[in-house]
Amino acid sequence: MNQVINFNSPVTQAISFWKLYLEDQGRSIHTIKAFISDVNLLASFFPPDREIGEVTTKDINNFLDWMQNKRGIPCSPKTLSRRITSIKSFFKWLQTKGVITMDPAEKVVQKSVISPLPKVLSLSEINLLLDSANKHRVSKKPDARAYTLIKLLLETAIKKGECLTLTTNHIDFDAPNGPIIFIRYASPQNRYKERKIALSEEWIASFNEYKSQYDLTEKLFPWSQRRLEYILEEIGKEAGLENQVSFLMCRWSSALLDLDNGIESNKIRQKLGISKIQWREIYGKLRKLQAQSEPNLVES
Repeated sequence: MNQVINFNSPVTQAISFWKLYLEDQGRSIHTIKAFISDVNLLASFFPPDREIGEVTTKDINNFLDWMQNKRGIPCSPKTLSRRITSIKSFFKWLQTKGVITMDPAEKVVQKSVISPLPKVLSLSEINLLLDSANKHRVSKKPDARAYTLIKLLLETAIKKGECLTLTTNHIDFDAPNGPIIFIRYASPQNRYKERKIALSEEWIASFNEYKSQYDLTEKLFPWSQRRLEYILEEIGKEAGLENQVSFLMCRWSSALLDLDNGIESNKIRQKLGISKIQWREIYGKLRKLQAQSEPNLVES
């Protein structure tokens, strides 16, 4: 790397090599696009010939001030936070590769953005949702699809993208401690998210009914993302729920239910498949949600 770019290379040239590095690391195209756009905006703030080694902390702070107050284009707190993250990642990479000895972005203050608390289902709403889904399961023309989907989301807290990639091969019915489902990732970059999550006998029973009703030779849920979202929305409406039911709502509700049931926090983190750094914010939100719902935890 040092033979290609060095202390005196233009910032724009360094960005091109950082893009190649991000691609080699298997980062998503959306992440790469955002990161490169952010640092290109920084580069456009400098003279075209600005060298990597000339960039100072003051330069970066001046850029951030210009972007927020003088550019004339609104910059939301979320966008500002992401752009600072992009800049810090870029210069940290340059330092790690030995291109620069001092990281000018290290002392730039990160503007963290705490998003609003997510919508979650109460225990009574979860029961209403499952009851509505179960009505389809036991109707004259039995259809266990909705119940199997919703029950899986509430038991495992998996994400929408993870659900869409599942196949029947991801289920181990004969695991030593009971049935489990494997959450797997193709990219080595995401291997830390892989995990095994326990499945209840109740879900297995529903799955066996569901399996006899649909062709599951390819995917566990062989429908489009929008179709599965529509199933959640419709069952929620049938249950008379005020808020629209979504994959994200089920994920948060599952994690909150585990917390309410006294599951150790690190086990919840592992079940969610997130890093310890991500867990700090998520755990804080779960605790706030728990505090808000405590008066209603015990049903009459």
